[in-house]
Amino acid sequence: MHNKSKTDRVLLTINKILLVVIVLIILIPLIYILIGSFLDPNVMLRKGLSFNPVDWTLEGYKRVFQDGSIVKGFINSIIYAGGFTFFTILFTVLVAYPLSIKGFRGGKVIMIFFLITMFFNGGLIPTYMLIKNLGMLDTPWAIILPGSIGVWNIILVRTFFKGLPNELKQAAEIDGATDLQIFLKIVLPLSKPVIFVIALYAFVGQWNSYFDALIYLDDRDLYPLQLILRSILIENEVQPGMVNDKEAAAELSKLAEKIKYASIVISSLPLLVMYPFFQKYFEKGVMVGSLK
Repeated sequence: MHNKSKTDRVLLTINKILLVVIVLIILIPLIYILIGSFLDPNVMLRKGLSFNPVDWTLEGYKRVFQDGSIVKGFINSIIYAGGFTFFTILFTVLVAYPLSIKGFRGGKVIMIFFLITMFFNGGLIPTYMLIKNLGMLDTPWAIILPGSIGVWNIILVRTFFKGLPNELKQAAEIDGATDLQIFLKIVLPLSKPVIFVIALYAFVGQWNSYFDALIYLDDRDLYPLQLILRSILIENEVQPGMVNDKEAAAELSKLAEKIKYASIVISSLPLLVMYPFFQKYFEKGVMVGSLK
């Protein structure tokens, strides 16, 4: 800071203050929800958040895990998110690499076709009919395959591939490497940052998704975690006229709030645990492909 000019020091100070404010805006709600999921509802109403363990309870988590389908939903979500991520990476890389090769015939036409699909789609009813006619209705494939390839991901990876040094490929060709060997031994290892970024986005997006499961799945055993938690929340909500006793209705309402907080924590925990392992790749890859 001492080597900076006065203007630079002011800008850096303002930038740090803004970053601290943004971190607090993100962090405070997370802390509130985490502590609120353990607090007794009466304590929250009387004095708000409390760090006293005496005021804490596991009732919300107990009520959530009383539903035996929660574990099944958790496993389903891992399968759906993992499968979706795998096919997203597979399809994106296999499509982006040929399009990144200079002189690839029909590449521009194919990219125009892809770009059109970014702005226009068939809508829900034609998509539902397609899934049904393909025999994927009420199967895990209805969640994993549709949407596993995105044009934005193709553009990002294609641009990254174009930015790789062409001399590496030429040197490999001189050494007798085939196109497949160049792709597997040179291109893919150098593309870890962008691949991990897309993998993180795909996993998080699919993990938080419940609408497709709501449309395409009827079997409760196939429900993902988000849909199971949604069902638990709906079942525990106090409907008007459901309970005549006002005190009983108030207690049920408090319990519903606790279940809501516990559900948020349960659904967010895997992502919070996973992110630190992807962070180094995320920092490297979040801007890759953007320079061109």
